Amino acid sequence: MDPAHVRVIVTLAVAAGVLLTWWLLAERPRTASPDEPVALTSSQPSGRPSASPSGSEVVVDVEGKVKRPGIVTLPAGSRVHDAVEKAGGLRGTVDATGVNMARVLVDGEQILVGVEPVAAASGGAAGGPAGRISLGSATLEQLDTLPGIGPVTAQAILDYRSEHGPFRSVDDLMDVKGIGQATLDDLRDQVIP
Repeated sequence: MDPAHVRVIVTLAVAAGVLLTWWLLAERPRTASPDEPVALTSSQPSGRPSASPSGSEVVVDVEGKVKRPGIVTLPAGSRVHDAVEKAGGLRGTVDATGVNMARVLVDGEQILVGVEPVAAASGGAAGGPAGRISLGSATLEQLDTLPGIGPVTAQAILDYRSEHGPFRSVDDLMDVKGIGQATLDDLRDQVIP
């Protein structure tokens, strides 16, 4: 074989090797260092939140009587029961009747399982006598911890307060859209005007 032909064959083989290596590396999933933010796409598994929330997942804090309390990340549209399950499920025999397991999660919320919501909400400006939540100063997150109140009804309470001024009595809650007599009865001992 002529040395010129050998050089051409070697050059083509090296070029083919470089192209093959580039193609294989370009198709390989990219891994990130722990400090590098990861932008999630629909083809990536959701295990870590993106640097800018895209609405494709929710991050919630599950506390109380669950096996692994703490922060959990779930796909958007997940429900409270999904968060409790991801936190290891209920610990022992727990009365979770005060937790609406079917409620859709809101990013950044805290879910309390098997603990009294008024104890968790006491303190600060929203706390009232005996740990009751003040309707006049409670935040959306604090109202959301009350039994029978989800984020939509909590927002309705805040909207009512903005439009009509402070609550004069707990019975004023009957004027808030989404609150009926049964819910008012459940809330009566947990809130103050």
